[in-house]
Amino acid sequence: MDNLVAASSRTPAHLWAVGVVGVLWNSFGCVDYTLSKLYPATYPASVGMDAEAQAYMQAFPAWLTVFWALGVWGSLAGSILLLLRSRHAIPAFAVSLAGLIVSQGFEYLSGYAPESVHTTAVIATSAVIWTALVFQLWYAIRMKTAGVLR
Repeated sequence: MDNLVAASSRTPAHLWAVGVVGVLWNSFGCVDYTLSKLYPATYPASVGMDAEAQAYMQAFPAWLTVFWALGVWGSLAGSILLLLRSRHAIPAFAVSLAGLIVSQGFEYLSGYAPESVHTTAVIATSAVIWTALVFQLWYAIRMKTAGVLR
């Protein structure tokens, strides 16, 4: 019986890999968000945003900014909680997914976004973000089911 407890309390190597890669990946979103808020006049241009896209981003309503923040900070929290083997990683990733759904839903469905926001590169980046976040949520649920998260 002691062997079963010891075996179930070990952290699988793949959890460390997913967690560390998740922290690094999700940190980029947090840095992007932070720099966009701290330096709205210069940061967007430094990453290649044209003037029309910058004006669009600066005109975001406050509620949309809240969902953007939930998206990026929720995913970073989820990755950290995953490394801590906390079951709370699941709701953190779920909150992040809600933030992504609302913020990108507004962007794609509102009709306000300029064409430069819908380039192939931006759409491909969005697809990678969606894939990574859905994977992280699925993975956290799987680890909870396996008894790895407490």
